[in-house]
Amino acid sequence: MSKVCQVTGKRPARGYKYAIRGIAKKKKGIGLKVTGKTKRRFQVNIVKKRLWFGEENRFITLRLSTNALRTIDKLGMGAVIREMRANGSTV
Repeated sequence: MSKVCQVTGKRPARGYKYAIRGIAKKKKGIGLKVTGKTKRRFQVNIVKKRLWFGEENRFITLRLSTNALRTIDKLGMGAVIREMRANGSTV
């Protein structure tokens, strides 16, 4: 399965890893220079959670980012599920 959060929609981002060489100026060098760039992916912290949904008296299993878990704590499970259903996803 892809690493996409079901609540927030977060997915892996692209970026670079920089290779840096040289001696810092404060150590009487010429300064640090970027000598190479390598493409990389910044992965999302996805966890599979089984949460109790009290309004329907059942458990719901979701693939969530840890940021989405904080959102559920703040807004409540019912509000998040209603918003997901309004956006067209099945729960």
